[in-house]
Amino acid sequence: MKYWLVKSEPETWSWDDHVKAGTAEWDGVRNHQAKSNLQAMGKGDQAFFYHSGKERSIVGIVKVVRTYYPDPTDPTGRFGMVDFQVVGPMKVAVSLSEVRADPRLEDLTLLRNSRLSVQPVDLKSWKIMCKMGRVKP
Repeated sequence: MKYWLVKSEPETWSWDDHVKAGTAEWDGVRNHQAKSNLQAMGKGDQAFFYHSGKERSIVGIVKVVRTYYPDPTDPTGRFGMVDFQVVGPMKVAVSLSEVRADPRLEDLTLLRNSRLSVQPVDLKSWKIMCKMGRVKP
């Protein structure tokens, strides 16, 4: 299993929106590196759901239930999407400032390439951030 972090502006698609949907597509990705990360996802992989913008925090966990397929919102046909199902909320949201303050997480893509909307998370970092959010890895 691989681990990821996916970002969304809560005004566009929030954790609450995803919880209401239960399972929903992760569409609208228009960055080639993010696209490659979506393509690398396997069924059952898990991802932190990160609210970007003003909030900047990990608020929940989702899992891949449908792997990469064409995104019908892309008129060029070059980009795709995956479907995520809700696993559960973080018991405590994990803020970007908390992640940044932990030296064990200094190599995270979130800190090195903060604009990337779909990014990998290594197992060690996944466990650390789950503990910060008071959820079982």
